[in-house]
Amino acid sequence: MSTRDWVEKDYYKTLGVPKDAKPDQIKKAFRKIARENHPDQHPGDKSAEQRFKEASEAHDVLSDPDKRREYDEQRSLFGSGFRFPRGGGAPGGGASGEDVFRTMGDAGLGDLLGNLFGQAGAGGVRRTTRGPRRGSDVEGEVTIGFNQAVEGTTVGVQMTSDDACPACRGTGAKAGTMPRVCPTCQGSGMQQSTSGGVFQVTEPCRECRGRGLIVDNPCEVCHGSGRTQSRHTMQVRIPAGVTDGQKIRIKGKGSAGENGGAAGDLYVIVHVRPHPVFGRQGDNLTVTVPVTFAEAALGAEVEVPILGGGSVKLRIPAGTPNGRTFRIRGRGVTKSTGEKGDLLAAVDVQVPGHLPDEARSALQAYAEAAREPNPRNELLASNR
Repeated sequence: MSTRDWVEKDYYKTLGVPKDAKPDQIKKAFRKIARENHPDQHPGDKSAEQRFKEASEAHDVLSDPDKRREYDEQRSLFGSGFRFPRGGGAPGGGASGEDVFRTMGDAGLGDLLGNLFGQAGAGGVRRTTRGPRRGSDVEGEVTIGFNQAVEGTTVGVQMTSDDACPACRGTGAKAGTMPRVCPTCQGSGMQQSTSGGVFQVTEPCRECRGRGLIVDNPCEVCHGSGRTQSRHTMQVRIPAGVTDGQKIRIKGKGSAGENGGAAGDLYVIVHVRPHPVFGRQGDNLTVTVPVTFAEAALGAEVEVPILGGGSVKLRIPAGTPNGRTFRIRGRGVTKSTGEKGDLLAAVDVQVPGHLPDEARSALQAYAEAAREPNPRNELLASNR
């Protein structure tokens, strides 16, 4: 099957199915047409025979996943409804590869590929204007405190970006002179080379390095590049709840574009210094609260510090084990919705390293009175 057949023939229309038709739809449509136009059912009917052949050809392509994918790609590249020129160039009156790309006139493939790649116009004439180019993105880093990350802050970010040279206004040419259009790419900044003898590959022009212009008398400031690096400080708002290593995007604050192109974006990587007291789990803050053995055993009301200063009361029930975590609502990180996470307070039972004689006697009396079972019995039994 030739490329010409695939480009000119709409197999989906032949079978009467949409372009996103499922294999079952394609098969069902083909069988219906085949039944209605089979040569055995219409002997001598040339039109029915032709419809049967066209449906068979369409089904052969669309029922094969690989052929269908290739067919769709060809149709997408050349456009539906495209017609190869008639006569001259190739045997049988068809168009040769050279005809297709070079001599197709106003409605030819040269214009089609020119529109596709932004290179050529009617008759293969190149455009002499370079389109706008988006500026490059800029990346900066900033380190903030733990409290600032939780509550949000505004910081100054030192950044270096490429901007249009103020001396030559971005032309790259010395004052009083102007760059000339590149003779190789004719100002497009791109050049074409033939691949496989048929398709043309577009790549940046080697002579002007993709600029489309050649500077004979370079600017003394930017040395012909038309760009200079500028270093400045930008005030950036760090939202509440930012995490360590998070990247914040500020749209349009990167390097300036060229030829009217949009500016790039600024990306700020945020580093957060650790806090000596608090930790973080998502939108929740964490803190370890030391309690005495007596407080854990008998129960107590203890003070728990909160971020930013101050404290809240927390009731520790009797018999609280080491490591138990209590949730204090609304004392965590500010969320994007404006609500706050929680403060997770983990109990750390402090075992005294030294007991006075009176306390030792009291503890021994407690052990005799409580007569607690050996807490290791189950552990030892499971190991036998």
